Amino acid sequence: MAGVKRIPADVIRRQLEAVFRTWGMAEDRIATTVEVMVATDLSGVDSHGLGMLPSYADRRRRGIMNMQPDLKIVREKPAVALIDADRSIGHPPSVMAMKLAVEKARACGVAAVGVRNSNHFGAAGYYSRMAAEMGMVGMAMTNAPGAAMVPTFGREAMLGTNPIAFAAPATKNPPFSLDMATTTVAFGKLTISKRLGKAIPEGWALDEDGQSTTNADIAHAARRQLPLGGDRERGGHKGYGLGTMVEILCAVLTGAWADGVDDEGRPKHTDYDVGHFFFAIDPSLVRADGEFEDDMDRMMDMLRATPPADPSKPVMVAGDPEVKETAERTRLGIPVADMLIEETRVVAEECGAEFLLV
Repeated sequence: MAGVKRIPADVIRRQLEAVFRTWGMAEDRIATTVEVMVATDLSGVDSHGLGMLPSYADRRRRGIMNMQPDLKIVREKPAVALIDADRSIGHPPSVMAMKLAVEKARACGVAAVGVRNSNHFGAAGYYSRMAAEMGMVGMAMTNAPGAAMVPTFGREAMLGTNPIAFAAPATKNPPFSLDMATTTVAFGKLTISKRLGKAIPEGWALDEDGQSTTNADIAHAARRQLPLGGDRERGGHKGYGLGTMVEILCAVLTGAWADGVDDEGRPKHTDYDVGHFFFAIDPSLVRADGEFEDDMDRMMDMLRATPPADPSKPVMVAGDPEVKETAERTRLGIPVADMLIEETRVVAEECGAEFLLV
């Protein structure tokens, strides 16, 4: 297996800032993007932080990603809005959208904000947690550039990994925070396994012939992942249905899916015009102040108190692993694969940014 090096979060932060600055991004948008990416790496979601930089560099190189976009609200009512991201990297319009959803929810109780004409936005869970930290119940989701999910009974990919994130605040506990792909795993997990030279578990992905594979290189090249659950007998049709729901909200509803199929009914997947969807609920307009959060504490504590099947593996709730990982990585540094360090060096050299991951 390939090597891994622990790198302090601040070094990764400065590396990302150096690259984005040479790409011509505005300073406020650099700050937003780097904050999301580093927080994601700290939480243990290695597939969606620094690990995305080579992909972003490729999308910028091909003219897919606009580094100086004009973000605009193009439709708006009291409880809904639609933002056109002008092909921006996905993090700034997504933070803008969730802040707007929270602001509207404070006035209306609930609010939904869509984003179209965007790009990869990192980890969906960052945005739902952001809402929870502002006292809201939050949801975030995105359709994904490039087909990866094979529909149940199919052999070719038609949808992206299409993640869903949900978070809710509590009084004493960190927020409940669920973030999941609607495929068995995020595509970035295949990238990580490829970088580390590791086999992937049976049931994650198919090869070019539609057969299950444990070879990360083959799976990465084929881009044929099973829906959450796996095959039909294991409930994969449910993951397929959830992925389609995300596609409807993020792409069809926002207009990001317009002209989404070719003359043969195949997805065009042009690698741009990604859509996102954000939803916020103000619990204080449904329950008396603090009641919802107190009940969240009681529910999470009850679940954690479940007798474990294995005493060495206590029952957790969504968000617990990320809280634990963030504390550890803040202390020890973020593990970065040697291959990703080299890929980052290439990106830095190509744009003339200082390489700091030494």
